[in-house]
Amino acid sequence: MINKHKKAVVHLFSAIQAGKLYSRNHPVFHEAIEKSNKSLQEALENKTELIIGMVDEELACEEEIYFDLSRRLKSSILYLLERNIEKIYIHKTFSPDELSEFVSLLSTLTKDKLQKDSQKVLALHGIRNIKTGKLKDDSLFQIGGTDDWEALKKLYETSIDTYVSSIERVLNLEVIDYIDLRFNLLNVMENFIGRHQEIMSLLQIKSKDLLTFVHLLNVSILAMHLSSKLGFSKDEVLDVGVAALFHDVGKIYISSQILRKDSKLTDQEYLKIKDHAILGARILNEYTDTMGVLPAIVAFEHHLRYDVKGYPKVAYLKQPFIASFIVSICDVYDALAQKRTYKKDSPPNEIYEIMIKERKKLFHPQILDRFFKVTGVWPVGSIVSLSDKSIAVVREINEQDIFRPKVEVVAPEKKRRFLDLEKEKIKIVEPLNPYGEGKDYLDFVKR
Repeated sequence: MINKHKKAVVHLFSAIQAGKLYSRNHPVFHEAIEKSNKSLQEALENKTELIIGMVDEELACEEEIYFDLSRRLKSSILYLLERNIEKIYIHKTFSPDELSEFVSLLSTLTKDKLQKDSQKVLALHGIRNIKTGKLKDDSLFQIGGTDDWEALKKLYETSIDTYVSSIERVLNLEVIDYIDLRFNLLNVMENFIGRHQEIMSLLQIKSKDLLTFVHLLNVSILAMHLSSKLGFSKDEVLDVGVAALFHDVGKIYISSQILRKDSKLTDQEYLKIKDHAILGARILNEYTDTMGVLPAIVAFEHHLRYDVKGYPKVAYLKQPFIASFIVSICDVYDALAQKRTYKKDSPPNEIYEIMIKERKKLFHPQILDRFFKVTGVWPVGSIVSLSDKSIAVVREINEQDIFRPKVEVVAPEKKRRFLDLEKEKIKIVEPLNPYGEGKDYLDFVKR
């Protein structure tokens, strides 16, 4: 029996074929749209979105490649690829009218118009819950997309602009385009998960005003990475990513003057900041119809601590949701790793030591352990000096020994090679700050 995802792909492509052959008023077109709508609704019954991709002219959906369908639907696949459409993203809130309009557009607009800005074209025609785009890798769901670093930097900067806009709209209690936000977060997930250190080594955010938003995006990336390693589904990973993105919305709201101070907070200012969890939850509670309840829950709980001795003070001793534990860990980790005006950034080994002291107190012990197995003590992309006086870039984490990753020796030239430190007597001595003594080796960070 054909599974519901495969059935949805079959009926969608049948509708696209019907759209190329018949007018919108033709009964065959109507029948094809009805079948596609029904099968897509069934496929989305327990999901937030469905992603259909074309990888090397092969159809893929839900991590499965449909080789038999790819042969059968080759002409339609090529038709979409000519229009730079490698991925179709359908949110569960799509309507039959949107589906009909989408199929009609695919069959009637020239490829030049779709190639230039497909998202703008779709939006102009009232299509908000169906998106198209390009895959960022040769695998639809593989972590770590393009290695074009200029494109990556542009995507990161564009993502910050998108999230600044979304957060500002939430602060003003305005309507947000949640589908567009989630679609952008999906692109971030495909490109940046597992590459946090690399990205931060290569980016220099010059605007002080953007530091808070950079932090939120980084926490979102780290939280999605950890969630995926904990076995969350793709839908759940994106849900955690959205919650992480908005977890500090209350703090942003309170006072830009306090947040931008060049010195440590006074006791009075600190007490005021502590109220941000309650305020953030109240703000996000207005968006439960759009974003669900998780962002409001995480905003309220991310400072409660594992031992429930944090803030805000609650009348009941109930541990936070797992998403709140995840965001709490990622929030502290990125805050320690980022430069602030009143402190120096902490090197990776010091961050580990600081956080591990809070195991079972501030942090959930098992989730914290998993976090460092995922990121390692020395994250991928770290520039480090070794005990044999050579310089290396961390390339892969060893989960069995998080202190001894796999590295690429990049200097001196005569020593260039790959080493698995778990199998060597050589060890990491210290990190090199990519903005200081490690800047001469930044080009080697680009994998």
